[in-house]
Amino acid sequence: MKLLSIKLCNFRQFYGKTPEIILSSGQKNTTMIHGNNGAGKTTILNAFTWILYQQFTAAFASPELLVNKRAISEVNIGTSVECWAEIILEHENKRYQIKRRCFVYRDQDNKIQYGQLQLFMSFAGDDGCWYPPMQQPEEIINRILPESLYQYFFFDGEHIDHIFRSSEKNTIAEDTKELLGVKILDRAIEHLKKAKKTLQDELNELGESDIKKLLKQKNKLEQEQTKINQNKENQIQKLSQYEELKKILTQQLLELSGAEELKQLKEKLEKHEKTLRNNLVNTKQKIKKTLSSKGYTILLTEVNSSFYELIEELRNKGELPSGIKQKFIEQLLDRQQCICGSHLNEGTDQYLQVQSWKNKAGIADVEEAAIRLESNVIELEKQVKDFWSNIDTDQSNIQQWRLELSQVETELDNIKNKFRHAPDEDLKNLQKRLDEIEESIREVILEQGVIKQQQEIITKEIDALEKQISKQKIKEEKQALAQKRINSTQDAIERLQEVRKRVESQFRLSLEKRVQDIFNSISFTPYIPRINSDYEIRLVENTSGVAVPVAASTGENQILSLSFIGGIIDRVRDWSQKNTFIGLDSSTFPMVMDSPFGSLDEIYRRQVAKAIPQIANQLIVLVTKTQWRGEVETEMRKYIGKEYILVYHSPKRDCEEDSINIDGITYPLVVRSSNGYEYTEIIEVEKEIEF
Repeated sequence: MKLLSIKLCNFRQFYGKTPEIILSSGQKNTTMIHGNNGAGKTTILNAFTWILYQQFTAAFASPELLVNKRAISEVNIGTSVECWAEIILEHENKRYQIKRRCFVYRDQDNKIQYGQLQLFMSFAGDDGCWYPPMQQPEEIINRILPESLYQYFFFDGEHIDHIFRSSEKNTIAEDTKELLGVKILDRAIEHLKKAKKTLQDELNELGESDIKKLLKQKNKLEQEQTKINQNKENQIQKLSQYEELKKILTQQLLELSGAEELKQLKEKLEKHEKTLRNNLVNTKQKIKKTLSSKGYTILLTEVNSSFYELIEELRNKGELPSGIKQKFIEQLLDRQQCICGSHLNEGTDQYLQVQSWKNKAGIADVEEAAIRLESNVIELEKQVKDFWSNIDTDQSNIQQWRLELSQVETELDNIKNKFRHAPDEDLKNLQKRLDEIEESIREVILEQGVIKQQQEIITKEIDALEKQISKQKIKEEKQALAQKRINSTQDAIERLQEVRKRVESQFRLSLEKRVQDIFNSISFTPYIPRINSDYEIRLVENTSGVAVPVAASTGENQILSLSFIGGIIDRVRDWSQKNTFIGLDSSTFPMVMDSPFGSLDEIYRRQVAKAIPQIANQLIVLVTKTQWRGEVETEMRKYIGKEYILVYHSPKRDCEEDSINIDGITYPLVVRSSNGYEYTEIIEVEKEIEF
């Protein structure tokens, strides 16, 4: 899972819609967010967990108050305010947009009331359009990173050591099993054991449906479906208007003088991008067609081997081909004369002896069929080679085109950025208007994805109601099916128990070794992390030759926690690349850390700052000015790709303003509010752009 961006709207300290925070990855994998206490660092951390899991960290005060105070105070009583947060992430070469929102209003008693939370998800197809997923968003999120594990990747650095206190050890054991892919086997075995009883219960639940009630529900859903369809038409018209305006602005941009090379390059790249997307869509369709028409050939290997063994056996017996044919024996009996000249009168011993050879002689039709079959089998084996060759070529092309597409998108972004900073004001203003139109187009496309998702949900609900209305009793068939399932579950339980035993032992030893390596690279103590058979982790000292448990300090527990998370990321990444049938569905993991250096001394601060960008594939760190200065900045500066400032606007007239200096430029951290409201503004740290 790679986090690409996050955006907020009326969420806690952030009034209105914030700028999109683009998150770094790759070689410069660190995004640094600076802010004073109370500016919104913990809010951003919890925005991630709220979007994905509707959960908050322990340090997140008053989680029931999500909407921005200024936004809710500016509207009339009974008028709702939209509060949402959205992230875009990439997983297994697929890009997802995930948004959680709610509508908030003040009632007659001036109390804030929250409506039902809504979760929306869309994914980007290779054609560049956004679509709703086939599965529920929660299922996809939990497959990428289960909810029970989020605390290991989104955490408050000052309180991370709490998970290793005695009261939390059982939780660590269970979470570790989840991370290593063992707990999924435990759950599978437990679910299979319950399946027998569930199958019996299902038979007792059969009965007639309440037709009138179901028809009423169906009618209500169809009315809602009509409203959604109308909204869809409105969005189509709006998108068409935006697309037309985009064409006009693009043409005006190309007609302006100046930056001719950039404009020509932009046109070339946009054409190349369209070609690559068409190639991806067409090649995927080609692979589907190949699988549906030729995929069966790879399943015939054992059948082909059996055929060759049968033919070889017949040949060894002399029956294929045979020296004497049945037709030849029949001709002798018809002529009633043997090849030796003896008469073959029917009923004589000579006649019966020759007749007995008829059953031993070869059948010409069988030999011809065997020859044809052998030729067909050879052709099938050739098709298998061609099948894999074609699939490998298509997959290789897809991978190459995706790489090229990523490069083209990066170059186009760079060109747009240069237009934004061009000395020509007309050029700069046109690009700014194009950015606004493209953002509007993107929002409409995403909204279309939400509408399509709503349409599919309602369609499924209507279909389900129609099936219930026409449902007939099938008790006897279900009884027979349930017995087959019971037998299958028992067999699966026995197999999964053996797999669990082997996997658990291998994972635990591998994890312990990696945690020890990371801990030793950070800590100057001689302590050694150990993980027992229950996946509980502790520190021991072995200087005397005997392993003795150690009462770790707060700082050591924090380092142990980071080592544990780093070990998990490394081992699960390695395991998922080798064993895709178990464990987490990912080999890339982000870490979002709020104040990770607060309780550490100078040496540990330096070592942790040096280690964490290398532990995670992607790192987002939220720090105060005090936590950032000195050795932390020195060690982490080279890993930073993106950097942002949280500017806190204080309503206090006598507030003490504050600022931070980054790369010789001073940025505000705390300023007096110009409108009397408390809110936080997000600004990006300026980077040099090369033309």
